[in-house]
Amino acid sequence: MPAATVNPSFPLDDKNPIQNIVVLMQENRSFDTYMGHLYKYEVDVLGRKTATAINSAPDNTTETDLMGMTHPYQHAPELCFADTDHSWRGSHIDWDNGKNDLFYDVNSGTMVNDAGVNLLDGDRALWWYDERDIPFYYSLYSTFAISDTYYCALLGPTWPNRAYLYDATSLGITESTFPDLTNYETVPTNLLVFDELAQRGIPFNIFAESVPGIGLVLGPTVASRYGKLDPIVPLSDFFTRAQAGTLPPVSFVDPDFLDEAMGSDDEHPPGDVEVGQGATWKVVNALLTSPQWAHTALFITYDEGGGEYDHVSPPPACAPDNIKPILTGTDVGTTGDFTRYGFRVPLVVVSPYAKKSFVSHTTYSHTSITRFIEAKFKLPALTARDANADPFSDMFDWTNPPFAKPPTFAEPAVDTSALAFCKATY
Repeated sequence: MPAATVNPSFPLDDKNPIQNIVVLMQENRSFDTYMGHLYKYEVDVLGRKTATAINSAPDNTTETDLMGMTHPYQHAPELCFADTDHSWRGSHIDWDNGKNDLFYDVNSGTMVNDAGVNLLDGDRALWWYDERDIPFYYSLYSTFAISDTYYCALLGPTWPNRAYLYDATSLGITESTFPDLTNYETVPTNLLVFDELAQRGIPFNIFAESVPGIGLVLGPTVASRYGKLDPIVPLSDFFTRAQAGTLPPVSFVDPDFLDEAMGSDDEHPPGDVEVGQGATWKVVNALLTSPQWAHTALFITYDEGGGEYDHVSPPPACAPDNIKPILTGTDVGTTGDFTRYGFRVPLVVVSPYAKKSFVSHTTYSHTSITRFIEAKFKLPALTARDANADPFSDMFDWTNPPFAKPPTFAEPAVDTSALAFCKATY
């Protein structure tokens, strides 16, 4: 139970003033790719700019490929790029036993378009964005509480990483495939945090633009798992209910996972980063203007780094269970297990209680969100991973909420010519 492992200063159950938890997990962006230049906004207590708090890759960072050629960590020349390798095998090669130095080589390939441009140049793995490209994100992340030590769950792709958010384990899977649920076919055998909520009668919804994220764990059984209580509703309902002040205690917001092309809103490459930013703004704005704002906590993060560069080596992690990696295809022969986190990804807490312009250096991961839900609703841990996860204990000010009056953020624009370029190129 949370009381056994959570920091004693963290408010549990009814002592926690948060009444509405909202989770938005986007796709495939590393911390250095998106937030590595947020340090430009840092100020000290006297309002002077600093560059000390956020652990960012130096601007003069380079990678030397296996042929001895040097490649710079550089500002992205485009708002989109071809997808990078984020498989179990590719991620472990990127990591290179803690050196984080093979992102270029893993992603170096050849696919020349009609204009003679190689779309698979490994340099794209070292591109980064800043306030010129994603101004709303830079404003949001510099206003609320963020972490520069938030890691995805494992060195691998989307499905197993997202599984940790829902059930604090991937049940051994290391690629985008369904886990074996033989022993978890009914709700009383609780596999997901949603199962625990359902068993206790705590309302929750998954607001899905297309397919729900938990489908990658439950497969076809997702439609019948909760009987007459069907928690999966259209994303449009989220905005309607936020405006009406009728969101449930727990809401998961899922972008369109089926459309991961240039104009997709889940930010998966080759998606135009401005499109995903705009979709996130809509979610944030809906909560900032909701009657439920006073008791809301929104967690925004990314499932994994997508094969994009990050300079921080992931630290060891608690093994969730005794299940070993189930390696198939090109993953076979790759050394690794579930005792290490994956690469850093962005994380921001948007809440009246979020510390203002705060950067946490405490180690967090996807199961920290899971543990926050468990701590609020007095739910038991699902695995050893979430049992040992910190539910963002240093990112809230429970006594004097800094944002009792919500800030406002202008809706970010989408450069139509840049979007047209992305669609034409990719």
